[in-house]
Amino acid sequence: LYAQTGLVVKPEGNLHFSVGEELNYKVTFGFLTVGKATTRVDQQYYPVNGKPCYKVDAYGETSDWISWLAKVDDNWGAFLDTATISTQKSYRRIREGHYRLDEQTVFDHNSGAATVSVRDPKTGNYSSKKSFTIPALATDLIGGFIHLRFIDFNRLKKGDSISIVGFLEDRGYHLRILYNGLQTIQTALGKVPCHVLIPRMPENKLFEGENSITVWISQDQNKIPVKIQARMFIGSTGIELSSFRNLKNSMRIVP
Repeated sequence: LYAQTGLVVKPEGNLHFSVGEELNYKVTFGFLTVGKATTRVDQQYYPVNGKPCYKVDAYGETSDWISWLAKVDDNWGAFLDTATISTQKSYRRIREGHYRLDEQTVFDHNSGAATVSVRDPKTGNYSSKKSFTIPALATDLIGGFIHLRFIDFNRLKKGDSISIVGFLEDRGYHLRILYNGLQTIQTALGKVPCHVLIPRMPENKLFEGENSITVWISQDQNKIPVKIQARMFIGSTGIELSSFRNLKNSMRIVP
């Protein structure tokens, strides 16, 4: 993970989160609350690729009142090396309406490859395996958000950008993120000073324009995502932090 300022993220001691951390969010579409999301750092460490790893999961599900129309019950997760925060393995369990996907990706950063396996719904085995070349320092989606927590935003000024190198499904990408300065936002927890980030989205059929997503990261040592807002072609959606447990540092909330 690099910043255009030349910063290289090499965690030499995790000051930002610890095992047992749990963040809970409400999910909105327009003015309606349509679901909830949770991120959780497992209490244990796991050996993956010969490295002790954090196990980080993100869960998302629709509210009961809308599930009859389009039920969502998803789990994205990753095993991240405790020393470098590099993704060693990621997985997705997708349940959206009638769509089902169970996928695992094993990262080999030494050889620059990722092996993607998809579970056969009939046999239950992860029998379909494909190998892909990945960029150096490539991470998964979960690892990408964790990497943001190690950025020294104090070294950036408004208008600077950082870049996350990632891999998803069958291809690598470089996601450029604009640093848009500081903003204190009102949340259900109170007023939270935040760093504002705007990912530069490539042309797609889901989000409306290059600057369609805004992310607010807490301006404290935790650096947790407090709010994400996205403009989609079908409307505006977002998530907002509603509660938390076991933060490593006190969350900064101002009067």
